[in-house]
Amino acid sequence: MPADRQPCVYILASGYYGTLYIGVTSDLLVRLWQHREGVIEGFTTRYGVHRLVYFEILDDMDNAIKREKQLKNWRRNWKIALINEANQQWRSGHRARF
Repeated sequence: MPADRQPCVYILASGYYGTLYIGVTSDLLVRLWQHREGVIEGFTTRYGVHRLVYFEILDDMDNAIKREKQLKNWRRNWKIALINEANQQWRSGHRARF
């Protein structure tokens, strides 16, 4: 895998405490560009969910996919608590601290 590609799980928000979207990718910068430009129509385009509020870098894509599925099954208040723990102001581009 090229150095600029790293499996990660990310959470986008429409705004502070707004609509959330959880995704997985091996190239976060490209994927964020796709979301913001509406290149791939879907949920994020329809609901204006473009602000990166949280992400985790993982060792491999299998673990990234497992973590994505885990987070998608969480209750909304758990997801918000996760974001708040790492990024209380919901600033764009915040990485999880481990």
